[in-house]
Amino acid sequence: MHLLDNVIWNALNTSQRHLGVGSGAARKFHRDVNLLGGFSAPSDEAYASLAELLDEGERVGLFLEADPEPPAHWKIVASLPLLQMLHDNCAPPAVEEPMMFHQLGEDDVPEMLALTKLTKPGPFASRTREMGDYFGTRKDGALVAMAGERLRLPGFTEISAVCTHPQHLSHGYARRLITLLLSRVRERGERAFLHVREDNVRAIALYERLGFRKRLSLKYALLSR
Repeated sequence: MHLLDNVIWNALNTSQRHLGVGSGAARKFHRDVNLLGGFSAPSDEAYASLAELLDEGERVGLFLEADPEPPAHWKIVASLPLLQMLHDNCAPPAVEEPMMFHQLGEDDVPEMLALTKLTKPGPFASRTREMGDYFGTRKDGALVAMAGERLRLPGFTEISAVCTHPQHLSHGYARRLITLLLSRVRERGERAFLHVREDNVRAIALYERLGFRKRLSLKYALLSR
């Protein structure tokens, strides 16, 4: 099995083990890092192990091969089709206007949370930025676009949280931020990948222009105990 076939589980057992909790059949990220979790394979035992890591009512996001079929004491909050895309490792184009992008740190977290809450690129919490490097751009002092690294495992880095404030679209921020991240991932000798909703046609078209290719169809399941 390829590492990316069960990417959350493999990240939690390798490069990002220090950011998660659990053992045996299930693991999850600390709740202030991310709500993602995983197991080696869906089974009653795995779901029981995952339940032990959650408080009652707490949510967890899973990447599954098929529609979720959890035991009765679980609630399916949402389930939607997801594409995993892998970069073909071609050299990205030169980064345009590199000085307009700034690496984001602890002081930027409130604005990062506000921007992701507004644009909904995927789960983002107060410590998500600890999963990798995040970059953004500002307009009149306000953070208007950002992107960064989320899941990491040997040889691979996920590009995530690609988002632009609705009032600042059509300036090419997303394309240039992704290009910057691709260059950094490639310099480390790794390959970039990402996940995108299957119905997000505009984003998929952009990713394909930047060298990403569809690799795997998944289900993103948001469950609560």
